[in-house]
Amino acid sequence: METIKAVSPTVSGIYLIKKAADKTVAFFYEGGYILTQKRLSFYQIDIKYVRDLAQKDDAVRSVSPQILKERRPFVGIIIILDDKKYCVPLSSPKPKHEKMKNDRDFTRIVVDEKIIGVLNFNSMIPVDDRVIKCLDLHITSKDTMENRHYKTMCIKQLNWCQKNQNSIVTKANKLYRLVTETPEKNRNLTHRCCDFQKLETILARYLSKQQLCS
Repeated sequence: METIKAVSPTVSGIYLIKKAADKTVAFFYEGGYILTQKRLSFYQIDIKYVRDLAQKDDAVRSVSPQILKERRPFVGIIIILDDKKYCVPLSSPKPKHEKMKNDRDFTRIVVDEKIIGVLNFNSMIPVDDRVIKCLDLHITSKDTMENRHYKTMCIKQLNWCQKNQNSIVTKANKLYRLVTETPEKNRNLTHRCCDFQKLETILARYLSKQQLCS
């Protein structure tokens, strides 16, 4: 296993990044947590599960087919505080994003000076391996032109996310701590974010029901 020292652009501490054959990366940083973080991928999340979350929290991004959001990809799996798994929804760029700057809960994906997507950290949701499916981005001869375009764009977005994995994982962890540990000091931020701890309770309940039905 190769060990590399790297300085994160978003924190003052030093990471020790260990790259193994399975592409696992371990982050050691000054926040007091040790995260074993695999390489980021794109996922689709169980529609019924997201619906349960959205019924309890308006900040959850929809994946409903009725509004053509069933193909929304999520970036993950991001490890939060060493024991929680989260995914961040990805959205297509809109004109308003041209004037928006990166913030504590928002990041623009920019390639060749063009915005090709945005990450909405405020709407990140807790996940389990049982409610997610890795998005297949392999382009085949059977793909329609629309599917080819979709996969090609996703590949560009994913490449950017993997190159910027350090900052993505750090931002997600920092946001989670701000919202859950000091909400009174970050009221505006907390107001526009999901209630992460409430969603974690819903996830546990959803998995329990699934187990009873199986």
